[in-house]
Amino acid sequence: MIFGLGTDIIETRRIAARIRRTERLKERIFTPREIASCESSGRTAGQFAARFAAKEAFLKAMGTGWSGGYRFQDIEIVDGEGGRPEAVIHGKVKAFCEQNGIKAIHLSLSFVKDVAGAAVVLEKD
Repeated sequence: MIFGLGTDIIETRRIAARIRRTERLKERIFTPREIASCESSGRTAGQFAARFAAKEAFLKAMGTGWSGGYRFQDIEIVDGEGGRPEAVIHGKVKAFCEQNGIKAIHLSLSFVKDVAGAAVVLEKD
């Protein structure tokens, strides 16, 4: 059964500009593993933007948004088998999912030159 669906879209240049201005911001939003993955790709801005959109979409799927003390790093977007994106959850987001019986996370990322987007479906028993 579907618990929630979230989508988000963002301009890649907006995230790239914010990261360039404030290095600490990148470290506050993204985990070291996410930063390494994005920076090793040939499409750094698009990768960061898509992961940011995924974090936003995930919270929309939860139905909470950022209220509740959730942190950006509580949702980690990693490359799974064959490059398929996966969400690894930590902290309060993990606790929320456990309390609400979330058993599966479905994630899709997309980006082109100027725009990145993500869709998240949270599934429960």
